[in-house]
Amino acid sequence: MDDAQLDAPERRKRRRRRRRRQATRGLLLLPHLITTANLAFGFFAIVQSFAGRHDLAALGIVLAAVADAIDGRVARLAGAASRFGVEYDSIADTVSFGVAPAMLAFAAANLQVLGKPGWVMAFTFTVCAALRLARFNVSQGRYKGRFEGMPSPAAALMVATTQLFVSFLREEGRVIFNVPEWLVALSVVALGLLMVSPIPYRSGKELDLRHSFGTLVFVVIALLLVIIEPKVTLFAIGGAYVLSGPVDWLWRRHTGATLEEVTAPAHGQAVGPDARG
Repeated sequence: MDDAQLDAPERRKRRRRRRRRQATRGLLLLPHLITTANLAFGFFAIVQSFAGRHDLAALGIVLAAVADAIDGRVARLAGAASRFGVEYDSIADTVSFGVAPAMLAFAAANLQVLGKPGWVMAFTFTVCAALRLARFNVSQGRYKGRFEGMPSPAAALMVATTQLFVSFLREEGRVIFNVPEWLVALSVVALGLLMVSPIPYRSGKELDLRHSFGTLVFVVIALLLVIIEPKVTLFAIGGAYVLSGPVDWLWRRHTGATLEEVTAPAHGQAVGPDARG
């Protein structure tokens, strides 16, 4: 029946139902738009790396990480979690946190002077990130509140914040030597190997800002430091997180401490939409 044949109250009800359906479709689309922004920032970082604008490339990776941090949460709040979203997120992450950081490191550190070993070592980071993301889609990890291997966004942010930190030192006139290209290449390989390693890394999900006053104070102080001097603070936070996995692993081996294991999900079960690898 056409709207013209209905009385005024019924027409208003139909219009409200249509608006609700349109709003619901918009909410379902929003997480995919944020994931697309993640992919766009990664592509932007690659382009800027080629153009020699390395700080902009690093900023693109940081913005991609921000988009990646919120797309899953938006999907959960909107009730739009799906296997498609998980797979799309992994593809975007491969570009933003696998290809873009490797290109940034290759261009900014002038790894081409190493010849074939230079691009092979940069590619090692990319392939490790892809393997890390594929493994995460199959299994999120053995231990409660931990990732198995360093998350790919953390590895990518380590590359990006290192570039920003080096730029800060150069701006302040505090750099008196250049880091050898082979050392940068080895560091990139090490980050890649940490991603595919079985070393557990803490997940941000375990942070309890509502019931832990100490954690809340720590986060507030960290945010203030980021606002005051982002290039230094982000580099320090990234470096601390990268080292936290191996240090915690060595400490547990020394003390005999163990982590709480979780039950593995059933074969083929989709992982949570807000947990990104």
